[in-house]
Amino acid sequence: MENQVVSTVVNLAPLAKSLAIGLSAVGAAIGIGLIGSKAMESIGRNPEAAGKILVPMLLASAFAEAVAIYGLVIAFSIK
Repeated sequence: MENQVVSTVVNLAPLAKSLAIGLSAVGAAIGIGLIGSKAMESIGRNPEAAGKILVPMLLASAFAEAVAIYGLVIAFSIK
């Protein structure tokens, strides 16, 4: 009897796509949550500084959201 090698190909692209978007979304969500939390804490401690806190908070949130967008782009580029 000859030895027969059975070849099975497993497509891991869906797993890679889901990990790329899932991990980047979780990271962005945690980052934005921490940014918002600390900004509200800062405004609560010093309400007069709300104007100075708002712009850096929005910029930091935009950068954290960019991480999720990069993950989405990577997920779409995986074949």
